Amino acid sequence: MEFKNLRIYQPDGSFRTGGLVLSGDRIANAPASADACDMDGLYAIPGLIDIHFHGCAGYDFCDATEQAISAIARYQAENGVCAICPATMTYPEEKLSDVMRAAAAYRTERCGAALVGVNLEGPFLSPARRGAQNGAWLQNPDAGLFRRLQEQAQGLIRLCEIAPELPGGLDMIEELAGEVRLSLAHTEADYDTACEAFRRGAREVTHLFNAMPPMTHREPGVIGAALDNDEVGVELISDGCHVHPSAVRIAFRLFENRMILISDSMSAAGLDDGDYTLGGQAVRVQEGRATLRDKGTLAGSVVNLFECMRRAVQMGIPLGQAVRAASTNPARAIGIQHDYGSLEPGKLANILLLDEDLNINTLILRGQIL
Repeated sequence: MEFKNLRIYQPDGSFRTGGLVLSGDRIANAPASADACDMDGLYAIPGLIDIHFHGCAGYDFCDATEQAISAIARYQAENGVCAICPATMTYPEEKLSDVMRAAAAYRTERCGAALVGVNLEGPFLSPARRGAQNGAWLQNPDAGLFRRLQEQAQGLIRLCEIAPELPGGLDMIEELAGEVRLSLAHTEADYDTACEAFRRGAREVTHLFNAMPPMTHREPGVIGAALDNDEVGVELISDGCHVHPSAVRIAFRLFENRMILISDSMSAAGLDDGDYTLGGQAVRVQEGRATLRDKGTLAGSVVNLFECMRRAVQMGIPLGQAVRAASTNPARAIGIQHDYGSLEPGKLANILLLDEDLNINTLILRGQIL
């Protein structure tokens, strides 16, 4: 396939006018011919990559079944997300082992997003900042537990989230820094503790602003520590519920090329308001807002990553920056940038063609038009 007259996304967030040639499932290193299909100035961006979400289309990743993962992968692909690294909730080891085995056994389907990793969000989180995580199954950091789960996952765990102030937290970060990307999450850590966690090898902050102390001028906390450590990436949920639009704009200005957009979606994404579950807890979705039935705590989002990216643009983020945060940066974060995250020759042909209103005109998954 050949396309011309596109505004093609570049990894620095800019766009250039040109063409794309596909060869099999890859982007070819060749110019488009005069006979190429004229796309009339559509935007061409790489397929998105969600490295933190729990479910969608009525299924949860922790259902731990092939049916659930398949349905999740199909929904994501249909909505412009070509690669997924779904997140667990906090559960006992036996349940998490089931999830890891299901992930390891899953094989990517033709019309589904590729399962490129697993995000272990629980159980090494602070009870004081547990959010929608089930406090009954939280525990202190344990490198042995992580390695047992990683063995069950056959190496698929690419992100492990941890509250560094917990007993053994900093030691676990130092021990595992060469094995998995570690992210500070659901934490009460102060600035100094967070800086020490980054010094020992943590490289990410989970859903910035949420489930952590706010940044103030005397206690900058995790947010200030991340700002002062240039190698640290920060996730952000731009669904319009978790973070105010002004804070979204502030975050992009502060962290520039370190932003990683995530959806943090739960099983209600793509469905109507109603009653659902998350991590074994009852959730009510009303007017696009998911909350725990017993506490009113936010319980993930109900929108996919493409919609989060579009809402970020509506909040004032330039399209190129939003795409970089939803594709290029997450690919780099979990080490799949050799195949994903840009439209450079040799990479997988995961391409979204968008109109001026950011509607998907054409969706190409691994070289095939869906």
